[in-house]
Amino acid sequence: MRANTVCPGLTITEMTEAIMDDEALLAKAWERIPLRRAGTVDEVADAIFFLASDQAAFITGATLAVDGGQTVTDGGPEWGK
Repeated sequence: MRANTVCPGLTITEMTEAIMDDEALLAKAWERIPLRRAGTVDEVADAIFFLASDQAAFITGATLAVDGGQTVTDGGPEWGK
């Protein structure tokens, strides 16, 4: 049995529409996301499909961040202010 986790970052969905429409908030988000964009539902799904596939047969107990690199940043001194 395999058990893995996918942790998506900012992803374009109906729930995040308000964020996508707020240029000031997006500018702060891009400071924290090295790829400088939000992910798509398809990109998150691709990660899930990979972990469920035979290509990942020897992967278990993994946490896969699908966040454009956000986990490698500290958010900067102004994040959240």
